[in-house]
Amino acid sequence: MLLDGINHVAIITDDTDRFVRFYEDVFDATVSHRATIGPGTLTMVDIGTRTELNVFQLDGDVPPVLVRGSMFGHGPIDHIGLQAADEAAFVEIRKRLMACGASDGFVTDFGRAHSVFFKDPDGLEGEVLLWLSGDAPISPPGTPAAGYDS
Repeated sequence: MLLDGINHVAIITDDTDRFVRFYEDVFDATVSHRATIGPGTLTMVDIGTRTELNVFQLDGDVPPVLVRGSMFGHGPIDHIGLQAADEAAFVEIRKRLMACGASDGFVTDFGRAHSVFFKDPDGLEGEVLLWLSGDAPISPPGTPAAGYDS
């Protein structure tokens, strides 16, 4: 395989501080860089080994969707999938997501992975996955995973 995962996901927010607080509180993420760029600010939030969220907050007079094909004009992201480091991390992240009201805590058993969905403060849908086995058959969405109380 020529790729080794995702380097970054570029996300637009209207409140960088709120965004960063959520990812720090739930995922123990850290800010590695802040800069003023063109029409706003860029904050790089480290969420894993060589993986970051590039968070842009645009100045108030710049529309959030510009001409398609330009920076910030590529359209929406349906959701982002984040890989939990291990089972203990998955359980802790799920607990934190439920505590802050970002998730109902339902865990789907996809066969190869367990998954819990959440919404961040900007409404971006996210998913945290716990990889189980590449050999397991794939189960349909909505299949409840055993061992997780809501």
